[in-house]
Amino acid sequence: MAEDELEAIRRRKMELLRQQQQQQMPDPQVAAQQEQAMAEMEAKKQAILRAILTPEARERLNTLKMTKPELVASVSDQLVTLAQSGRLQGKLDDEKLRNLLIQIQPKKRQTSITRK
Repeated sequence: MAEDELEAIRRRKMELLRQQQQQQMPDPQVAAQQEQAMAEMEAKKQAILRAILTPEARERLNTLKMTKPELVASVSDQLVTLAQSGRLQGKLDDEKLRNLLIQIQPKKRQTSITRK
């Protein structure tokens, strides 16, 4: 009788685990739709950036993306938002983008080691 109870408990646990795994696994169609929507949003974002940045400024952002992807994502999101709200007039050239990046980057701390 104890073995039957243990087997029943095992079956219930296994069924619970299967249900949890099925809930965690996303539906392939939903995942594909989400991925397509993300790709469309990224394409729109890139189109807006092409419209508001000079080629040199876009090149600077692409170069910077290799070392600081979070910073570039933040800056490009802010630029797209400014462009969509109409607060950005004309194209942003490399010099203006550099100044903007300098203002946004956190200040570095200077550390010095004194030997005695």
